[in-house]
Amino acid sequence: MRRKLAAGNWKMNGTGAALAELAALAESHPAPAADILICPPATLLSRAAEAARGIAIGGQDCHAKASGAHTGDLSAAMLKDAGASAVILGHSERRADHGETDAQVCAKAEAAISEGLTAVICIGETLAEREAGNTLNVAGTQLAGSVPANATGANTVIAYEPVWAIGTGKVPTLEQIAEVHDFLRAELTARFGADTADSIRLLYGGSVKPSNAAEIFAVSNVDGALVGGASLKAADFSPIISALEAS
Repeated sequence: MRRKLAAGNWKMNGTGAALAELAALAESHPAPAADILICPPATLLSRAAEAARGIAIGGQDCHAKASGAHTGDLSAAMLKDAGASAVILGHSERRADHGETDAQVCAKAEAAISEGLTAVICIGETLAEREAGNTLNVAGTQLAGSVPANATGANTVIAYEPVWAIGTGKVPTLEQIAEVHDFLRAELTARFGADTADSIRLLYGGSVKPSNAAEIFAVSNVDGALVGGASLKAADFSPIISALEAS
């Protein structure tokens, strides 16, 4: 049975004062029935890990190399040393802003897994790709190219985030979410076999909020959420976690 996961991506938000939100979240969920992961900016990683109290802490990206002349980048080992247990990879904002390819995401995932981090690999289509009827082609191509051969339920999470729904307030229909998540499960099964595929958690991300969380979590093959803006405040993220726990 896959354990549900509520992951929060703080993106480029938060200074030391934001750690109070993490403490409040921990107080609200002292013994959560679902896993909780918060991915703050790198400047807060070590302090967040100290304040987490049962909440897992992750990075928002890592370099594929273990070390070297890569100014401004962080290796998977550095994230782990700072207290991270997971890292988000291939987020659409990284793909768009930094031109990351599936092959680069896969290399980063391999690096993360080799250091014992859980790779949270993001995939998703743009509005133009959705309107052109290419959603499943895009999802399948990104899944095949971004997920390494040694992926398992213990080291890999897949997050489906339609680009056009991130931070826009627009959400796919429940049928559209189910179509993609069922497709992803089938693709994983074809590649890795049923046992491994069934162990890998599939998250939905894109304008998830307290008002729509419960219905999204009721969709087949949705094992949780990757939440952006609504994860910045404990008062907003806590009800989403509660909805996941009840699903």
